[in-house]
Amino acid sequence: MGGISLGTAVSRMPGLEPAEACAWESFIDATLRVYGSLNRTLSEQHRLTLLDVRLLEILCNSQTGSARMGDLAEQLVSLPSRVTRQIRRLEEAGLVHREASPEDGRGVLATITDRGRDAFSEAIATYAEAVRQRFLSPLSRAQVSAMGENCRRISTGLRSNGNGKAARA
Repeated sequence: MGGISLGTAVSRMPGLEPAEACAWESFIDATLRVYGSLNRTLSEQHRLTLLDVRLLEILCNSQTGSARMGDLAEQLVSLPSRVTRQIRRLEEAGLVHREASPEDGRGVLATITDRGRDAFSEAIATYAEAVRQRFLSPLSRAQVSAMGENCRRISTGLRSNGNGKAARA
C-alpha cells in the first residue's frame, strides 16, 4: 500500500478503540486479499472478473434470464455507470445482450446469452472451489456460521438504514 502500513493507518482512526481498530484492520485486509485472489483466479482461468461472475449469476437466477440495469447496479452494490461499462464488456464477449424493456421503453434490460450461461457454468465451479480454499478452509464450522451471521447482520443494517449507518440487528 505505497509504503504505508495498514495497521498504522487504521490504528489512528479517530473514535475506534484498539480492539475495534484491530477487528476492522483484519476484516478489510482479509476482504481485499480474498477479493483480489478470487478476481485473479477467475480472470486467469475464465477471462471474467468476480463482479462479472456475480452479474452472470444474477441473470442466470432470474426467471427470464434478464434484469433491468438499475436492478443489477443495486444488487451488485455498484454505480449504474460501472454496471453499464461491465455490461458493455460482457456484451462484446457475447455473454449478454441489451435491449429496451418491453414494459417501459426507457428502461434497458440485460439478458444472458447461451454463451453467457456456458461461461457462467464453467466459472462458478472455479469460483466455488476458490471460495472453499481461500475463505472457508481456514475456519471451523462454528467460525463459518459466526462469520455468516455477523456479515448478515452488517448487511441487513446497511440495507434497512439506507444511509450507510448500520442499525443494531
